Amino acid sequence: MSMAFLSVLLLVLLFVLLGAGLWVAFALLGVGLAAMALFSNAPLGLVLATTLWGHSNSWALAALPLFIWMGEILFRSRLSEDMFEGLAPWMNRLPGRLLHVNIFACGIFAAVSGSSAATAATIGKLSIPELARRGYPERMVIGTLAGSATLGLLIPPSIILIVYGVATEQSIARLFVAGILPGLMLMALFAGYVVIWALLNRASLPLADPGIGLRERLRRARRLLPVLALIAGVIGSIYAGIASPTDAAAVGVVLALLLSWASGTLTRQSFVGGLMGATVTSCMIAFILAGASFLTVAMGFTGIPRLLAEWIGSLGLSTFTLLAALTAFFVVMGCFLDGISVVVLTASVIMPMVLHAGIDPLWFGIFLVIVVEMSQITPPVGFNLFVLQSLTGRDILTVARAALPFFFLMIAAIVLITLFPAIVTYLPDQM
Repeated sequence: MSMAFLSVLLLVLLFVLLGAGLWVAFALLGVGLAAMALFSNAPLGLVLATTLWGHSNSWALAALPLFIWMGEILFRSRLSEDMFEGLAPWMNRLPGRLLHVNIFACGIFAAVSGSSAATAATIGKLSIPELARRGYPERMVIGTLAGSATLGLLIPPSIILIVYGVATEQSIARLFVAGILPGLMLMALFAGYVVIWALLNRASLPLADPGIGLRERLRRARRLLPVLALIAGVIGSIYAGIASPTDAAAVGVVLALLLSWASGTLTRQSFVGGLMGATVTSCMIAFILAGASFLTVAMGFTGIPRLLAEWIGSLGLSTFTLLAALTAFFVVMGCFLDGISVVVLTASVIMPMVLHAGIDPLWFGIFLVIVVEMSQITPPVGFNLFVLQSLTGRDILTVARAALPFFFLMIAAIVLITLFPAIVTYLPDQM
C-alpha cells in the first residue's frame, strides 16, 4: 500500500472522528489504534499501555498544571485593574495613547498567565468598557486586544511551549528563554502599528487626558511592582539556572497566592474556583498529549513520518519554501482546531521533515507558536475571537476584521525571525 494512500486514509479517519464531535484525545487514540492494527504487527495493548504511562509520567509535564493554576489565581485577582492604573499615565504622551495599554497590559499578563484566552478575557473585561467610555474607536480597541492577547502563547511561561517541549523532547527552559525576544518584538510591532495609525487618524482619537506630574505617575506605577516581581521570580530563576521550569512554576503559584492574598481577593471561593479551573484545563491538555504520544508511536510503526520526510526531501524545496508551505498548512489547521491540538496533532509527522531540512527544532518551536497565534484570530475557531465576541457583543466577522492588521503583523514577525534567526536563538545560546 502506497505512502500517499495510507496517509490520506488516516487523515480522512481523523477528520471523520473530529467531525463526529469526538474529543480530540479519543480521535488521536482512534487513529493510532487503526494505524497499528491495520499496518503493523506490533503488540497493540502493550504499546498502548507503555506509551500512555511513559508519556504521562513526566517531570517536565508537572510544570503544566502549576503554571495554569498560577494564571487562574491571577485571573481572579485585581491584577488587571492594577496594570491599567499603573500603565495608563505613561501612555498619554504616545500617539494612540491608551490603546497602548492593551498591548503592554497583555504583554505583562501573558508573562504570568501562559494562556491566550485568559489574557484576552482578563484585560478585555477592564479595558473594553474603559476605552469605550473615553471615546476610543471600537475597531482599534478590539484589534489591539485581539492581537496582543495572543502573546499569552509566546511570552513565557507559555502553556503551548510546554506542550511542544514535551511532544518533541526539547528543553522547556530553553524554549521559554527563546520566546522572550520574539515576544518583545511582537509587542514593538503592535505598538508601532498603533503609532502609525494614530498619526494618520488623529481625528478618530479622543482628547488626551489632563497630564499628571511625574510624582503621581511614579506613585501609580508602584501598582505594577508586585506582578513585575512575580515575572522576575519565575522567568529570572529559569534564565539564571537556579530553578527548572517545574520548580519555577511551584514558586509562581506560591507568589501568585501571596499576591492575591495581599490584594484582598484570595477567598475560599476564588481559591477553589482557581484550583478546579486549573484541574479541568490540565486534565484536558494532558489527555490530548497522551493521545498524541500514542499516535506518534503508531506513526513510527507505520513509517509514514520517515517516508514523508524522504518525499519532501526529494522535492528539493528550499528552507524558505518549506516554511511558507508549513505556515499556510498550520494557519488552515488553526481555523478548525485550537493551538494545542494543532501542535500535538502534527508533531509526529512534521518534526522528521523539519529535522531532515536542517531546521533547528528550538527555532521551529517559536515559529510554530507564532503561526498558532495567528490562528487564534482567524475564524471560524479563533479562540480569542470568541472571547472578544462575548465581551463586546459584536459578531465574529466584525471582531475578525478588527484583528486582521495584527494577523499581517504576525506574518511580518515570521519573516523577521526567518531572516534573522538569532532573534530566537541568541538568549538560549547564552544559558
